[in-house]
Amino acid sequence: MIDKQLIRQIVETGLEGTDCFLVEVSVAPDNRITVEIDSDTGVDIDICARITRDIEANFDRDIEDYELEVGSAGLTSPLKTKRQFDKNIGNEMEVLTRDGRKFSGVMTSVSPDGTSFVIEIEKKVKEPGKKRPVIIAEPLELAVDDCKYVRYSINFK
Repeated sequence: MIDKQLIRQIVETGLEGTDCFLVEVSVAPDNRITVEIDSDTGVDIDICARITRDIEANFDRDIEDYELEVGSAGLTSPLKTKRQFDKNIGNEMEVLTRDGRKFSGVMTSVSPDGTSFVIEIEKKVKEPGKKRPVIIAEPLELAVDDCKYVRYSINFK
């Protein structure tokens, strides 16, 4: 069995001294290893290739056959770590809660422990005496555990 913790240690060691960080390591029952990394400035192919070589140097394919994929957290991937939440303050995000509510808004803050965040959603309010509703920004605090996903909101306007 492939040791997920050993892979995690290899990746974290390989990322030392860079602005990249580990998001997730998964090992499927059929020995398909997926390593997802992210960065504050962007992940390039060279860092992915280096991490791949580091992992392959520590695991012998003759002993345990495996498939390895090392890549960056994609634009449509949900946020998983506090550091990802922190780097996305000020960005337009899409949130789906566990009870099925969907929100889009700008992430304005993340709690220090990473358990909650605030997004500013636009809300239409009909003011007395006005013909058209006015759009106001309203902060909405959500717990990370109450969300199915939080990801970039991609709009083509």
